[in-house]
Amino acid sequence: RESLRTVVGCGAPDDPFPSQTAADWKAGADHVVVALPTAERETNRQEVAMGAVSHTVDRAVTLRQEKVLWSAATPRHELGSEFDMTAPGWSVYRNGKRVKSTAPEAPRLEIGHMYVLALRWKADQWVVLGEGAAVPFDDRVAGRGEWCGKVLSEDDFAKGERFSQRDDHSLEESVQGQGEAAISRELAKAGSKRP
Repeated sequence: RESLRTVVGCGAPDDPFPSQTAADWKAGADHVVVALPTAERETNRQEVAMGAVSHTVDRAVTLRQEKVLWSAATPRHELGSEFDMTAPGWSVYRNGKRVKSTAPEAPRLEIGHMYVLALRWKADQWVVLGEGAAVPFDDRVAGRGEWCGKVLSEDDFAKGERFSQRDDHSLEESVQGQGEAAISRELAKAGSKRP
């Protein structure tokens, strides 16, 4: 499939916090939400002195909280009905061409798509725990939607995430192709609590 050829290997994840299982989400996150990006603007412009790329920019993305699926008993920060996150932006070439930057094996958080996010308040901003804590959720189906800058079906998402690996016991795999109830059920079953 063409989409997978360009998606797999969009970078190696370097998760700031464990993010694969429901227990990871409960241990590290402040809130687990269904969210919809509603606006974006360029931020963090960095000039490039030499080469074909003129500069890179991130995106400040405003997301609307559609539903809270879980919150820590004592979250580090309250979550409003809208919140901002920094997301991958663009590499801008000297000829004006713009190429999407992608997050390692994770969604870019693009307008027009929905996501389930395990959010943590860190350094005065919202961040996802890691690549396993940002799940495409178009049509309220886990694994359907934008991932690594491409729009995928839940089957293509599973192939890209390599769910066939025997050692993959991720929350993403457990709820793939299902909705909010499945995610809430997995979170309720998870025994870990935030330290």
